[in-house]
Amino acid sequence: MTAGRWIAAGVLAGVGATAGAAAPDYAEVAPILQARCVLCHSGDAAPLGLRLDSLDGIRAGSRNGPVARADDPAGSALMRRIRGESVPRMPMTGPPWLTDEETSRIERWIAAGMPAVGPVAAAATTPPSRPGPGEPVTYAHVAPIFATRCAKCHTDNGLMGPPPEGYRLTSYESTLSAADRVRVLPGMPDASELLRRVRGLSRPRMPFDGPPWLADDEITLIARWIADGARDAEGTPAALPVGARVRFEGRLTARWAVDRQALAVDGSTRIDKRPRVGDRVEVRARVGADGSLVATRLRRR
Repeated sequence: MTAGRWIAAGVLAGVGATAGAAAPDYAEVAPILQARCVLCHSGDAAPLGLRLDSLDGIRAGSRNGPVARADDPAGSALMRRIRGESVPRMPMTGPPWLTDEETSRIERWIAAGMPAVGPVAAAATTPPSRPGPGEPVTYAHVAPIFATRCAKCHTDNGLMGPPPEGYRLTSYESTLSAADRVRVLPGMPDASELLRRVRGLSRPRMPFDGPPWLADDEITLIARWIADGARDAEGTPAALPVGARVRFEGRLTARWAVDRQALAVDGSTRIDKRPRVGDRVEVRARVGADGSLVATRLRRR
């Protein structure tokens, strides 16, 4: 996802090639931002406070400072995100990314000083896309939820500094990462720590700044996404991460099941503090080749 750095001469040549054309105004870039950006970058929950739903919002920038600078359009944070020179690349629901023409139009607008000459009122926010009847849920459907409610902390240099426990929710790959432990188990929503956190089955409940928590329809959509195989934006299901480590908390509802999620427990499982049905427990397990959760430790909390 990370593009190579653009050579300065190439950038200047590209800008020069379009210098003869009239600089676009806000009315010409607003439809691009409306279609691809304001789904996340609008309202009070906009990541880093960056609102791209109005000219004033773009000019104000984010909590980290300006995102569009006429004296350095190619190096502006907004352009670097769009081109993938800074990560996560935007829009988060990509690919597809912005076209070359759309990217050039925004850059030329910034270089011209972001002229208004057109409607500057806030654009109407497009409601999040939802899968149609019989259509599987993909990452494109859930990414806006992660962007607006989760990525403010689960990103590099987020509200809490480094991402908590190193877990980033800024791309499809990082969301499914099993580098430390896996939080999304394709086809297994009840065993997926990400879903358990937003449901409040594992603590602390997420988002950390809640309440308000995620809406019921948002939680249901994430659950469906995982149940459908945690598909990428193109609809390809993720592979089961056999051997990956899993960790979550919950209520022991049977012997051996946590919130009705069955566990494989054998003589090698470490059982601490004699947990009984009804107790709150912590589970550590590995993903078996058959999709089972092979418990390595079960501890009463």
